[in-house]
Amino acid sequence: MAGPTTAERGTRPRSESGRPDEGPPGRRFRLPRFRLSPRVLIAFIAAVVLVAGGIWVLYGSSWLRVETVNTSGTGVLTHAEVEAAAVVPVGAPLISVDTDGIEARLRRKLPRIDSVEVIRSWPNGIGLKVIERKPALLLEKGAKFIEVDAGGVRFATVEKAPEDVPLLELTVARSAGTQRFGTERLMREAVRVRAELPEKVAGDIRVVRVRSYDSISLELTGGRTVMWGSGEDGTAKARALTALMKAVPKAGHFDVSAPTAPAASGS
Repeated sequence: MAGPTTAERGTRPRSESGRPDEGPPGRRFRLPRFRLSPRVLIAFIAAVVLVAGGIWVLYGSSWLRVETVNTSGTGVLTHAEVEAAAVVPVGAPLISVDTDGIEARLRRKLPRIDSVEVIRSWPNGIGLKVIERKPALLLEKGAKFIEVDAGGVRFATVEKAPEDVPLLELTVARSAGTQRFGTERLMREAVRVRAELPEKVAGDIRVVRVRSYDSISLELTGGRTVMWGSGEDGTAKARALTALMKAVPKAGHFDVSAPTAPAASGS
């Protein structure tokens, strides 16, 4: 009896080489072929060349490198001082300049700078736009003066007092109140009072005296004085002082520590 045929055994017929016959060539599995048209290929090559060229122009060429540094906005500081502190890397690619690092360095080295903007000025410049702090009050220290800005920040020591900037006298006794508020807080309160004074009074102020948080007084031109009290209710106190000075123009002392009941005395 003949054995089972190839089909009956469930196996595929083999070729002469002994490998299973994969059937007609038309039935074989083939991977799809991707073909780029010449136009697409040219566009791709052009894009690569363009990107590579742009990177070279920005970083490798001598065309876009730092050659000049320009400073603006200074008053007390000189351009030379600012540029020396900035340490701009002249000759470096303009695109690689660390503008944030330069800004931080300027604020750290020159406390007089309140803010600064470092900008790239294409094709080969760096611009330093500076805003300086302005003194609101002066602390006397020996023969010199410490400038205090509107935020209560001590930012510079000068030998000559700037014109029209009042002195700040902190005659605070050590007490529980001093420990509670601290000298820095009291100094900020004095600056706050200075900022809230009526415009006409602000031009006449010579000294701001601080004895405690609730005892701030002002010395004006002509020997006049103002008891302001604390730094609270500044707007109401400014209105009361303006009305009081109009009502009693020859008074020598004004008290607006309680703005709802202001008082004037002396002549």
